[in-house]
Amino acid sequence: MKLLDALKWRYAVKRMNGAKIPSEKLNNILEAIRFAPSSFGLTPYQVLVIEDEETRKKLTPHFYNQPQVVESSALVIFAAKTTINEATVAEYMQEIADQRGVPVDALKDFAGYINGSLAHQSDEQKAIWASKQTYIALGFGLVAAASEEVDATPMEGFDPAAVDAELGLAAHGLHATVAMTLGFRDAANDYLSAAKKVRFTAEKLFIKK
Repeated sequence: MKLLDALKWRYAVKRMNGAKIPSEKLNNILEAIRFAPSSFGLTPYQVLVIEDEETRKKLTPHFYNQPQVVESSALVIFAAKTTINEATVAEYMQEIADQRGVPVDALKDFAGYINGSLAHQSDEQKAIWASKQTYIALGFGLVAAASEEVDATPMEGFDPAAVDAELGLAAHGLHATVAMTLGFRDAANDYLSAAKKVRFTAEKLFIKK
């Protein structure tokens, strides 16, 4: 399926049929998320992929009982790091050094640039910044899912504190920011399955100078 056709095909599915996603398709979606860009490349978040049905059932009340959480094949939760400091940057520099085969000392100017930028931000500003990065990754996941003909529903409608507590995220220095369900649409029970996709026209959306 061509990209634009895939994007026209997808919608925020409200009911899923419980069918499992083939592992190759799921891995392709996760790889697209892994390759999503982030500011400095720092990737100040982690991604939880919850396929276990019992765990999804426990989380469903925290998602206000939206049925696709348990009807999906996987619930993907994007969780921002709650502490972003020089240790975070040092870990990233080591990753660059290991993957590119360069001395970590050769990256000190880059590390200094990132640390200098972060030093001018409050903890609250860094939390907002990290949260924004998760939305970029979510976008890549949604597009990748469509290209694999897997349904995906982006979800902000949940109680982040309750999800954090249920999954013990605070102990790992993480905070849930946004999520998506992955699976296959239950067209017979989803009122949106046959609805026309509505978007503003290009003339109304884009401002060209």
